Amino acid sequence: MEIRDKVAVVTGGASGIGAGMAQRFAREGARGVVVADMNLERAQGVARGIGAQALAVRCDVSSEAQIQELVRQARAQFGRIDIYFSNAGILGRLGGIELEDALWDKMWQVHGMAHVWAARAVVPEMVERGEGYFLVTASAAGLLNIVETAPYGVTKHAAVAIAEWLRIAYGRKGVRVSCLCPQSVQTDMTRDGTGSAGINGVLTPEQVADVVVQTMREERFLALPHPEVAKYFLAKGQDYDRWLGGMQKLYAQHMERPSA
Repeated sequence: MEIRDKVAVVTGGASGIGAGMAQRFAREGARGVVVADMNLERAQGVARGIGAQALAVRCDVSSEAQIQELVRQARAQFGRIDIYFSNAGILGRLGGIELEDALWDKMWQVHGMAHVWAARAVVPEMVERGEGYFLVTASAAGLLNIVETAPYGVTKHAAVAIAEWLRIAYGRKGVRVSCLCPQSVQTDMTRDGTGSAGINGVLTPEQVADVVVQTMREERFLALPHPEVAKYFLAKGQDYDRWLGGMQKLYAQHMERPSA
């Protein structure tokens, strides 16, 4: 899909990957860009930087009602939604099964149900038109895993699965679906360190945007800003037990660090 003259909605658009993609959509000639984020002030700053074709909307994607309101405002302003970039995410606290249920529930909402709720709101319209693009930001943790935080790794797996299912169900009905799976990127989440995700370097949001736009043009499923992830994913599939052994070593190293 070419982005020119399309209307794009970006959640988590106030900073990091979301802000980078909102700006890139505008540079690619989008007719409208909706910058959605819980932090309305920062979203407004991104929208002002883009110009008259941008709209800022406050949205907490852990609420289906707020996603529906975001979609309503986007349609009211621009008439339709061609591209929905379901990007918002949270890191939460580091840890494993001992972390409280409230944190796990929040992760399920933001990294799982938010994509379902968004798809409910925009995919039927795309199917009816025979054209649309739905992008999900998962993570390399969704294809592999991450040793520092169980809720993040587990729920990002769900994000990948949701994107897969949407591609399976709607890919022959005109809806393009892609899943973004980077390792470490310069965002608010990595301000205090990258952990194991930084093993292959930390990319800028602009570098990620380059990969996403190319993925959209080629209409491929996986957007992999860190190409090493494809090799790790292949190794995981070829010898799952060996891969798990390697991850166990990485986890042991993480637990031995003084800050753990």
